[in-house]
Amino acid sequence: MKRTPVDPWEWNIKFGFHQGEVVEGHRRILVCAGQTALDENGEVVQPGDMAAQIGLALDNVEAVLHEAGMRLSDVVRLNQYTTDMELYLQHVGVMGKRLEAAGIAPPGTLLQVSGLAFPGLVVELEATAVA
Repeated sequence: MKRTPVDPWEWNIKFGFHQGEVVEGHRRILVCAGQTALDENGEVVQPGDMAAQIGLALDNVEAVLHEAGMRLSDVVRLNQYTTDMELYLQHVGVMGKRLEAAGIAPPGTLLQVSGLAFPGLVVELEATAVA
């Protein structure tokens, strides 16, 4: 698979994402449901703890990727939803380090929402991967 960043501007690079990516030579696409800080029983973990929930939501994204025979480096789009933008931006480095280690800066959308599926959830990640 070949990924070519598309960045008509460069301001976004410091925020860890590309404006777009051309993806060629792939054979499979995984569209992942939004992942949150839920455990294997569907219970909220670390209610209200933004840093912990970012890491746990990304763990859950990686679990779905693994089940599909993919890795974090296969993610080509990552949408992010949070109930508290200011707090999210203070802790997004938790995810940034892991994306950087995987060698990716996927395009995506970051939105503040009034609520998520269950009380206590503060972040949700929605990924698309190709391999």
